[in-house]
Amino acid sequence: MSPFRASPGFTREWAHFDFDVDDGIATVTLNRPEKLNALTFDVYADLRDLIAELPHRGDAKVLVLRGTGRGFCSGGDVEEIIGELQAMKPAQLLEFTRMTGAVVRALRECPMPVIAAVNGVAAGAGSVLALAADFRLLTSTASFAFLFTKVGLAGADMGAAYLLPRLVGLARATELLLLGDRLDATRAENLGLGTIVDDLPAAARSLAHRLAEGPALAYSTTKVLLTREQDLDLASAIELEAITQALLMKSDDHAEFLAAWRAGRPPVWTGQ
Repeated sequence: MSPFRASPGFTREWAHFDFDVDDGIATVTLNRPEKLNALTFDVYADLRDLIAELPHRGDAKVLVLRGTGRGFCSGGDVEEIIGELQAMKPAQLLEFTRMTGAVVRALRECPMPVIAAVNGVAAGAGSVLALAADFRLLTSTASFAFLFTKVGLAGADMGAAYLLPRLVGLARATELLLLGDRLDATRAENLGLGTIVDDLPAAARSLAHRLAEGPALAYSTTKVLLTREQDLDLASAIELEAITQALLMKSDDHAEFLAAWRAGRPPVWTGQ
């Protein structure tokens, strides 16, 4: 647990999705299967706040994001969000769009690996949540659809126009964000959006355990640098990596590697 906290305590219960932590693995389960786990105002707000809290709790080293039923997340609820937005003034709309973007920013800046277990449709905002993860595991029935233009909105939403070109290239991202066509699991895997697995729960659990049991500080630092270096020139990136690596060479985990190597045993990582 981080020693640098303000007086409010951690949230003990989340009302708008299921959340648990077990053996260093935090799991968020979107639980509106009757609506393909469509997002509401409350789900967005809770996701934003949970992901901000998570690094300070001290009991999680990896986050798994998944959905119940036939879908991962079908995006914003048409009735509970899109209908309500029509009555809002521009200032309120800007508050909403900034909140949705804050969820993606929190996922990218969260200093722990994030796994999206995509068990079915990931559409609209749901597809961007998956983009914001570090790993995307897919069932053979998974699909992506960046539907924003199909409802008359910009395909650039919640950071999609930033994230997607970095995963699939500008030409493919232009096609996907402008046309909004459905992408099946095979094409998504071919484009580099995810990895198809035979048993999604088992694969997600196995990857999560591997990450939770590994050198957390090394993983965290690698993710932070991958995120920060997207917008740096090469010289700046090399300097940032040099400073960071020099600091980690004095970490407990790096010293543990050497001690374990000399003793002929596996390292016991502490994340320090």
